Amino acid sequence: MGDDALRIRFFSFLDEFENGRIPESDELRWFYVEKLGIVDAGCCRGEIEALEEQIVNHEGDIEPTISVLKGLVAMTRYCRFLIFGFEEDELDLENGNQTKPKMGLITQEIAETFLTVPKDFCCPISLDLMRDPVIISTGQTYDRSSISRWMDEGHTTCPKTGQTLAHTRLVSNRALRNLIVQWCNAHGIPLDPPEVMDAMGEAFGSASPTKAALEANKATANLLIQQLANGSQSGKTIAAREIRLLAKTGRENRAFLAEAGAIPYLRNLLSTPNSVAQENSVTALLNLSIYDKNKSRIMDESGCLGSIVDVLRFGHTTEARENAAATLFSLSAVHDYKKIIADETGAVEALAGLLQNGTPRGKKDAVTALFNLSTHTENCVRMIEAGAVTALVEALGYEGVAEEAAGSLALIVRQPFGAKAVVKQEEAVAGLIGMMRCGTPRGKENAVAALLELCRSGGSAATEMVVKAPALAGLLQTLLFTGTKRARRKAASLARVFQRCENASLHYGGLGVGYAYASNSAQTRDTSFAAGDVSVPMSISVPVL
Repeated sequence: MGDDALRIRFFSFLDEFENGRIPESDELRWFYVEKLGIVDAGCCRGEIEALEEQIVNHEGDIEPTISVLKGLVAMTRYCRFLIFGFEEDELDLENGNQTKPKMGLITQEIAETFLTVPKDFCCPISLDLMRDPVIISTGQTYDRSSISRWMDEGHTTCPKTGQTLAHTRLVSNRALRNLIVQWCNAHGIPLDPPEVMDAMGEAFGSASPTKAALEANKATANLLIQQLANGSQSGKTIAAREIRLLAKTGRENRAFLAEAGAIPYLRNLLSTPNSVAQENSVTALLNLSIYDKNKSRIMDESGCLGSIVDVLRFGHTTEARENAAATLFSLSAVHDYKKIIADETGAVEALAGLLQNGTPRGKKDAVTALFNLSTHTENCVRMIEAGAVTALVEALGYEGVAEEAAGSLALIVRQPFGAKAVVKQEEAVAGLIGMMRCGTPRGKENAVAALLELCRSGGSAATEMVVKAPALAGLLQTLLFTGTKRARRKAASLARVFQRCENASLHYGGLGVGYAYASNSAQTRDTSFAAGDVSVPMSISVPVL
């Protein structure tokens, strides 16, 4: 079969997927095995990796367009399981090492048959051949559909230059359009006339590779879930890994995987003695949970939360335990779930233990989850009982997690019993003072907020401990000039507390800061201590693994 025929057959497969039809398995087998020489599962996996690498590392002219490559990846992934089943392709059974299959057959046989699309003919957003090039206010040219979608999403800048758009008018780039038409005619590539193109959005090839990729991935998902339901232990492990990878990118993938019923089967794998299967299943649930609608599906699945917590507590691998913590963080983004998660047996204790004894990444996963749980006021007692306060105070000295630890403490000490628990930690005030001296801008902000709330809720003993801390006055002065807007506001409030206590101590003849503050607390309470004044905004994203 010549290059042209090979390309035409490939597009015909994509066209079938796009229209909701799955190509005949015999034809796909003939195409991949006989014509492309993809002879086993390992070789197929290698081809997918090579194609994905080409997508990520594209440079200069695009050969072929990214959407075509995505369609090829999705179709190849489907064929990997359709043709070769779920045979073990990952491990050399004798020594446990990963095999290294031959790679690059598809890119040699198919990708190179696509004509190199001139870079200037490709949209900077989609990286595909432009169907209707338009010029925006910054002078840059984009495909109309891509830039319109960019603007509809609320963006007010040029994607390529970052300049603010003076207006949103789109001016047709007729000169470039004519060049694209001439190039397509010269190479036999169909391109719809403008009026048809605008109405249908069809171009380059008879199929829409992006939609075809989605449909191929849906077909793959059905094969994977069937394997989770009825396959061997080895097959279930591979299926869980592939669901993890499919859920790694794209809300569409996360949506249809859950809709197809992946969550109950992944939950069952959480309790497996197979460490690889457990790790892949909990990570797949983590990736699925990033799609908001899937959070409720996971929480509503009977026993699923408890199984995730069990992996956090007793998981076979470090990565499984860490990803279980990250899953709890993701789920706790929904306010109503924060109390449910904290009340799950062993959840907070395990997070505290991971924060104290985990790897750097594990500590980060744990502290972000604890921070989210601490934003629900009803969880304060539970966190104290579970030892989370001790872990958070210790974390003030850990690079990479101190900022979030201080934020959690600032929320916990808003309640008197929370402040009392923090005061009992000998290193708490010293740790927060240390953050004010050497922390990140956000860390300093969270530290001064925690100290301020400690004075507000902790009574005279807590206030005395804070205002007597070495170097507090100097640190407050520095923060008033160099801190973030919120840090300066908190520092000013804490400085007023400090000043009142110093003045009161002199007024009462040196009877002590605690006595003076206790005597005048009713008159000296600062209005900036209003409950709604404390907020600990965090910029934390859920990792996709």
